Amino acid sequence: MVKLSVIVPFFNVQPFVPDALRSLRANARHDFEFLLMDDGSTDRTPQLLEEGAGSLPGARIIRRDHTGVAALRNAGIDEARGEYLTFMDGDDWLAPGYLPQLVRAMDELDVDFLRTDHVQCTGSSRNVIRAPHGRRNARIDPRAAILPADRPTLVDYPYSWAGAYHRRIVEQGLVHMPAHLRTAEDRPWIWRLHREARSCAVVGLLGVHYRRGVNTSLTQIGDERQLDFVRSFDQVIAELAGDPDEERFLPKAIRTYCAIIAHHLDNIDRFEPALARQLKTLSAAALGRLPADLLADALDSMDAERSARVRRLRGRTAARADHSGPAADSDADVRDNATSGSAVA
Repeated sequence: MVKLSVIVPFFNVQPFVPDALRSLRANARHDFEFLLMDDGSTDRTPQLLEEGAGSLPGARIIRRDHTGVAALRNAGIDEARGEYLTFMDGDDWLAPGYLPQLVRAMDELDVDFLRTDHVQCTGSSRNVIRAPHGRRNARIDPRAAILPADRPTLVDYPYSWAGAYHRRIVEQGLVHMPAHLRTAEDRPWIWRLHREARSCAVVGLLGVHYRRGVNTSLTQIGDERQLDFVRSFDQVIAELAGDPDEERFLPKAIRTYCAIIAHHLDNIDRFEPALARQLKTLSAAALGRLPADLLADALDSMDAERSARVRRLRGRTAARADHSGPAADSDADVRDNATSGSAVA
């Protein structure tokens, strides 16, 4: 019987494949399987997987046309045979012996899913990132870990690779991701996991080494895929409708939505001007769909500079709607942006 399935998506990550496979070998066990998912890579990633898989016990290479990471992970979930599942990205690596420790924690705690800490790697810099929950090594109610609204909680830690998942929630469909989203697919996923699973735990394992600043990472690409965060958070809010705790959870979702909008506005210089205007238009429309009282509370909770930027975006859109109906950014906005030296103010 397969104890653990490790699902690893790869897409054009040739420089990092040897490190990834080496770290998997240092975690191999006779009852582990490694699903090496190639997402239609066009560099030497497929050849490196072929060369390395032969010395990795339990490895299976699965090739698909380029469909994106969510669909690729879902395909891996469908192929997995393990009692437990976990993930790793193809440009990351694991510490030796991490996966056996992860399985031991799942066995001892007997929870639907587990969350772990991780090491964030930017160049030669290493920073430990803790899962934002104080109670460790104990079963907890996943719904109880959604709140409070005014500080980071486990739904703000959406990394699928920072944990493990029991077969019983795989069969319930809770581990599959929304494949229609090209980015931010993990936000509806983590909210649903916490709303519908029955038990979870947080453990202080430090095995996942997550690379930041990789050019092929979607977080580094300023194209239209980044705008899927709007659809992502719209889905979070839509799925809260009818939840027994909708009134309690909605302020948390809206605060997070506003924080992500502010984040993208803070980093808007990486977008081309036309796409930056689209970001502002979609974000302003999203703000207009949110309950006014909860939106006001969310903006009041943000720091003054970021709150002012979001309020300004909302105010400009409202003013244009009053004078000329919904529209994209005006020529005056473009002139203001050029004066400030950035793509968009």
